Amino acid sequence: MATHQLKTPLSEAQVRKLEANDELYLSGTIVTARDQAHKRALEYAAQGKPLPINLEGLAVYHCGPVVSKKGEKWVTIAAGPTTSTRLEPFEAEFIEKFKVRIIIGKGGMGNRTAEALAKHGAVYCAFTGGAAVLAAKAVTHVNRVEWLDLGVPEALWVFEVAEFGPLLVAIDSHGNNLFKGVTAKAEANKQRIYRKLNL
Repeated sequence: MATHQLKTPLSEAQVRKLEANDELYLSGTIVTARDQAHKRALEYAAQGKPLPINLEGLAVYHCGPVVSKKGEKWVTIAAGPTTSTRLEPFEAEFIEKFKVRIIIGKGGMGNRTAEALAKHGAVYCAFTGGAAVLAAKAVTHVNRVEWLDLGVPEALWVFEVAEFGPLLVAIDSHGNNLFKGVTAKAEANKQRIYRKLNL
């Protein structure tokens, strides 16, 4: 396990050095995107339309933030992660099309996303659920918001962050997956207990 301090935008080479179980603190630009934003972004790509922000080298955060507008300025109140498996139908193509390097969320993702991470040089990082205020404290500035017509939680929020974390590299670009490891251990323990109980 290693601890990394990184700043976006990131290169594929930088991300390939990260390994499962590494700890990461991220600075620079990150962009929130949930279901509707993923869907619209892929529709744009299919139509040959550019996104309002270039995502290459950035981190995409599965998050519907709680924000408040004070005058012309947006302030982040809470920014906890949403469950990432909701994005599984979109994420592999999203990684391929937009060359994002870090996906942040909670709960892990499926095989298609893991394969895309390995193929294109990206990682999935887990942020602790229930720590939404901690996440918001790392947001130093709301650069802008795009696609607000989708609603506040579903819009693309472009955040500037400083040492956002701790993030745990849960699925790396080499095929290592902490979620699968935990599941395998739990299944092995369950079978061992069943044998002891003669079940």
